[in-house]
Amino acid sequence: MAKAYPLLIAIVLGGVLSGAPAAAAPASASSLSDAVTTVLLGHAPATSAATARSRAQVTVQRREGSGWAFGSAVLTASAQPDAYPLGWLFLAHREAGGWRVELEGDQGFTDLAGGAAVLSTTERQVFTTPSRVEYAGGDFRTGMRLPYAVGQSWSLTGGPHGWGGSEAPWSSVDLSGGDGRVLAPRAGLAYTMCSSGRGWIRVIHDRGYSTDYYHLFNNISANGLSVSEGTFLGNIGTDVSCGGSATGAHVHFALRQNSAYVPIADHNFGKWVIRAGGAVYQGSALHGSAQVGVGGALYNYGALGLTQGVIDANGGGTVNKRSGPGTGYGVVGSVADGATVSIACSASGTSHTGRWGTTSLWNKLTDGTWISDAFIWTGSNGTVNGTC
Repeated sequence: MAKAYPLLIAIVLGGVLSGAPAAAAPASASSLSDAVTTVLLGHAPATSAATARSRAQVTVQRREGSGWAFGSAVLTASAQPDAYPLGWLFLAHREAGGWRVELEGDQGFTDLAGGAAVLSTTERQVFTTPSRVEYAGGDFRTGMRLPYAVGQSWSLTGGPHGWGGSEAPWSSVDLSGGDGRVLAPRAGLAYTMCSSGRGWIRVIHDRGYSTDYYHLFNNISANGLSVSEGTFLGNIGTDVSCGGSATGAHVHFALRQNSAYVPIADHNFGKWVIRAGGAVYQGSALHGSAQVGVGGALYNYGALGLTQGVIDANGGGTVNKRSGPGTGYGVVGSVADGATVSIACSASGTSHTGRWGTTSLWNKLTDGTWISDAFIWTGSNGTVNGTC
C-alpha cells in the first residue's frame, strides 16, 4: 500500500486459514441462518464465540423450494486498521436432521454443487471443475488484463501485501486513478459479498482463478452474474461495508486460486508482471525490461494470451530472432523489448540465461522464427503451446 494510504482493509476468503475445517456434517439448527452461522463460526480465527457470532453476516441470495439455498457468509471486521473480514460463498441443502451447509473451498461445497438445484448450469460446471493450473508448479498465466480500461494508465499505489497489511500471502495490490471505473479483467461469474450490497465484489474466472475487489463505490449488484472482460464492476472508493478502514479512493485488487489467496507476485496482468518488494506495499511491475515502482503508472496493454509472451531483453533493446532453436542458426530479424509475440510451439536448443533463469527451451513464433525462452515472459516454466 502506498504511504498515502495508512492502511487498507484485508479481505480473506475460503482456504486462506491454515487447518481449515473439513467438510461440514448436516447442521441441526432452527433456521437456515443459524445453520450457516454455525458452520461459519467453525471457520473463524481464534476469538471469543460471542465476538465471532456478533460479526457473522449471512446473506441468502437465492433459494430453490425448501431444499436448497445459496449465498454469502461473512465475518465482518471492526472499523479500524489491521482489521479484515472473512468471506465465503455457501451452499445449503436440507437433509435429515437439519441443513447441511458447506463453504466455498471445502470439498463438501464441490460435492453439493454437482446436484444443487439452486445453481445455474454454468455455476455447477464452474464449482465442480477442478483446476489443473498451479502457480506453485511454475504456471503463472492468468489471461487477465489490469482491472481498468485498456489504454489507460493507473497508479500502483500499493505493491504486494497481505489482507491486514503484513501477513502472508501477499495476494493484493492497490490501484487508483484513470476514470475510476473498475472493470473485470477476464470473463467470469460475479458475486456481491457484503449484505449491504456495497463495496466487495468477487469474480470467479476459469482455470481456478478468482479476483476480489474491495472499497468499491457504486458497484454492480451481482448474484452469479455472467460478466465479460471489460464489464463494469464499480468505481474506486473507500467503502468499508464489511469492516476495516481505507483512506483515499482506490480498489484493493486481490488474486486467489483454487479458493485460496495466493501470492500475486510473478503473475501477469495487462502484460505487466507483478514483483514483490522487500516489505509489504513495496515492489514493482515489469513490462519487458521496463520497471515501474509504487507510485508509478501502469499502462493497460490488455490481456496476454495463454500462448503469447512478452519480450524481455533483460535490459537490452532488442532480441534476435533465428531460423532455428539455437544460436547455431542464422539471425533472421529482431524484436523490440516489451513486444508481444505469439508462440506456435517449442523445442529444445542451446541454453541461455535471462531474468527468470537459465533454460534450453526455444519458442517458435507464428511467423516461423525462433527466440530463446530466456528472453520471453510467458508465465510458464515449460511450453505454452506444445512441442514442435
